[in-house]
Amino acid sequence: MNGDQLLKIVERYNSRQSEAEPDGIKVTRVADQKTVFVEQIDGVGRAVMMDKYQVSGATYWAGYSSRSETVYISLAA
Repeated sequence: MNGDQLLKIVERYNSRQSEAEPDGIKVTRVADQKTVFVEQIDGVGRAVMMDKYQVSGATYWAGYSSRSETVYISLAA
């Protein structure tokens, strides 16, 4: 997933237009001010690096895990 695709998901998350994303991608909110999220699957942790996105005056960190097809979003506060 590229940055433009992630930006569109963050924009939809910010505007609450869509709870479900196309292609079965899940969106999960994590704690504020996280720039890295450790995803646990079957007892194995994997770091998901997040990039900064500005949407409607709000700043978010977002990252995608291809392992679980999940976008993790954190409010930058």
